Amino acid sequence: MTDGARQRSSTSGSAKDAAGQGESGGEVALKKEIGLVSACGIIVGNIIGSGIFVSPKGVMENASSVGMALIVWIITGVITAIGALCYAELGVTIPKSGGDYSYVKDIFGGLAGFLRLWIAVLVIYPTNQAVIALTFSNYVLQPLFPTCFPPESGLRLLAAVCLLLLTWVNCSSVRWATRVQDVFTAGKLLALALIIVMGLVQICKGEYYWLEPANAFEPFQEYDVGLLALAFLQGSFAYGGWNFLNYVTEELVDPYVNLPRAIFISIPLVTFVYVFANIAYITAMSPQELLASNAVAVTFGEKLLGVMSWIMPISVALSTFGGVNGSLFTSSRLFFAGAREGHLPSLLAMIHVKRCTPIPALLFTCLSTLLMLCTSDMYTLINYVGFINYLFYGVTVAGQIVLRIKQPDLHRPIKISLIWPVIYLLFWAFLLIFSLYSEPVVCGIGLAIMLTGVPVYFLGVYWDNKPQCFDAFVDKMTYLGQKFCVVVYPAMGKSVGSGEEGEEMKEARSPLSKEDGDDHKSADC
Repeated sequence: MTDGARQRSSTSGSAKDAAGQGESGGEVALKKEIGLVSACGIIVGNIIGSGIFVSPKGVMENASSVGMALIVWIITGVITAIGALCYAELGVTIPKSGGDYSYVKDIFGGLAGFLRLWIAVLVIYPTNQAVIALTFSNYVLQPLFPTCFPPESGLRLLAAVCLLLLTWVNCSSVRWATRVQDVFTAGKLLALALIIVMGLVQICKGEYYWLEPANAFEPFQEYDVGLLALAFLQGSFAYGGWNFLNYVTEELVDPYVNLPRAIFISIPLVTFVYVFANIAYITAMSPQELLASNAVAVTFGEKLLGVMSWIMPISVALSTFGGVNGSLFTSSRLFFAGAREGHLPSLLAMIHVKRCTPIPALLFTCLSTLLMLCTSDMYTLINYVGFINYLFYGVTVAGQIVLRIKQPDLHRPIKISLIWPVIYLLFWAFLLIFSLYSEPVVCGIGLAIMLTGVPVYFLGVYWDNKPQCFDAFVDKMTYLGQKFCVVVYPAMGKSVGSGEEGEEMKEARSPLSKEDGDDHKSADC
């Protein structure tokens, strides 16, 4: 039995007849509107959130010295680049949207892929988006409440408005969404460029005491292997989002060229920005001042920018606004890909007949995030599942090696040396083992949350002969959802504006697809 059978009753007859057809009878498919600049904007915009502005101190306090902290930022940037290199090969070998979910499913099977999707749907993306939106609202409202904290209800309401506005933008047009991402990514890079330039000015003035080798490696607490491992873990989390472009592969213009090119441009750029922003901070603050600050960039601005210090909180707000947009854009494509494979309700695999945007997936993403805004346990949940998220990075990279062994003759437009995934997996294993050792309860709860997806998989996906009344109810709900959102299945094997490229991607996909039977009979677009 294959996962493909799960699509047998995913739509009513009329929905099937309408698959891939717009109101005028023309084909409806995902549009290839993401060029190289927008691709770089997605990666950079998703990696650089509020962290580098607000709290880069996680690495510093665990690295125990300024020099070691800078080394950690550089090494984690290099490891991230290696991981991105592995994902670049997977992305052009399995050219489907969905990123690591699609790769894990195709290489290790439906259950493994579903568990990756389950933890993302249930916790990871809703909580992350809710936290970023709350950070945005906090920095927008803080000037209105200079002597106290903004009211919690106001923070959540503004965060909800931010989510609804950006969901509307993403539903309206892929081009609009990518333009918003481009603009806000450029804004946050300009703000970081200002920080770096101010740091260089400080160095020219002779303010580099903590950068001199004798002082840079002077520990403000004793070096400890456990703390150093925690510093690397914090650094790795700071680079989170480096794999998001793989979620939208099918919407990339010339993905075989632009996917790896965007990765090769973006990861070194982010590493450069992270390292030199931290160097700039330390020219204006001692390590103790940096660790004591709750918003490092704001403190930096107050020290060096004078009357222009308002630029920093605005920069954080703009950065988080762009972060919410990028997360909505990419996570909705993950849910779209999961529905297309039959692992989520089939309605989420449909796109608007005119706008060619996955409106149901976007609405689902927005709704799940709004629900997270109503709970006070978001941060606890993030701690529990952060370990699981990192776990699947390693599983995906290991899948690259497995795929090389299982299908050595598979067409690979990019083929890297296996030494790179081995290096990544060694670093990954070190951090994973340390996480299990240092926080066994948190990691255990994270694993337990993930494993709740096993019975859901067998009941919802694997079980074929569901009661007819249940299938009829699902069909009815799907049909009503189609009418409400004006959506249909995208045309198979097509992508608007793809031309011959779409056929090449279809061919590249077939060696993996043929083993899954019917898995992809209505999955390619």
